[in-house]
Amino acid sequence: MRAWVGLAVLVGLTVPLAVASPAAAYDDPAHAYVTNIDDDTVSVIDTKTNAVTTTIPVGDYPIGVAITPKGGRAYVADNRGDSVSVIDTKTNTVTTTIPVGDGPFNVAITPKGDRAYVTNFAADSVSVIDTRTNTVTTTIPVGDGPFDVAVTPEGDRAYITNDLDDTLSVIDTKTNTVTTTIPSGGDGPGHLAITPNGQRIYVTNASSDNVSVISTRTNAVITTVPAGDLPNGVGITPNGQRAYVTNLNSGTVSVIDTKTNAVTTTIPVGTWPRGVAFTPKGDRAYIANQLDNTVSVIDTRTNTVTTTIPVGDAPNGVAITPRTVAKPNSPNSSTSS
Repeated sequence: MRAWVGLAVLVGLTVPLAVASPAAAYDDPAHAYVTNIDDDTVSVIDTKTNAVTTTIPVGDYPIGVAITPKGGRAYVADNRGDSVSVIDTKTNTVTTTIPVGDGPFNVAITPKGDRAYVTNFAADSVSVIDTRTNTVTTTIPVGDGPFDVAVTPEGDRAYITNDLDDTLSVIDTKTNTVTTTIPSGGDGPGHLAITPNGQRIYVTNASSDNVSVISTRTNAVITTVPAGDLPNGVGITPNGQRAYVTNLNSGTVSVIDTKTNAVTTTIPVGTWPRGVAFTPKGDRAYIANQLDNTVSVIDTRTNTVTTTIPVGDAPNGVAITPRTVAKPNSPNSSTSS
């Protein structure tokens, strides 16, 4: 079983779900962008009200999504369209569609916001997009079945998980060349996340039911952490203290203490949970439940699900804006993305 597991009927899996309830008002409203792979849309959730405010048509079979550092644009990997849809988050419309490689899966954007790195699963490559012109400037050969990508906080390296050969490719973002290849430490590496201090990488290994912890200094595996059944998505809290890992077959989220690299709690969520993203303050985690067509909202202080939000058909990726994006003609509107 590899990291990318398609839709399946889960027999005998009973997952307790929080009943949707009126959401509390939060003082740091942002917007969550959720890809819905089976209806070719992106749901936009206002995190203040936990309600879907709009649904955006995108390309064919959208999987990964990433948002620019200033929150002005969202880049969506359209897997079957071999393209990336660019959404203006002020108007919530697609402004352009960029051709990339075969079978794009996931997207990461540099800290400066000047480039987007896109994994092309079927082409064994990474497309590099200049976000000023929204054109592909180079294509980098990597390992077999590149799945996810993350860029270091310094922006000097991009790490790629190669699902089909159990490795990570390390790209020097100055030269856009692979400088080293790292054994993943597990079977079927999928999603990855880098700690805010840039020192460690957490990689989900779907087929070995664990998470590899890799040092970015040595580019070697430090330890592996047992997770649930078919770990998939992973996100790290803004303070770097915890990693949240979605477990597809378990219908749960494992919470890892990044100091001890041990699972401290397991949270029941929806069926077939995939993507995870945090609000800017890190007080909530948003989990896409693919087979429930919902998003679970976890209070990270109590590690309980506080509400469940209906979204589109087969939600997968989640990304959250760094802050509220000003609407056109607003006094706080900015031309920078």
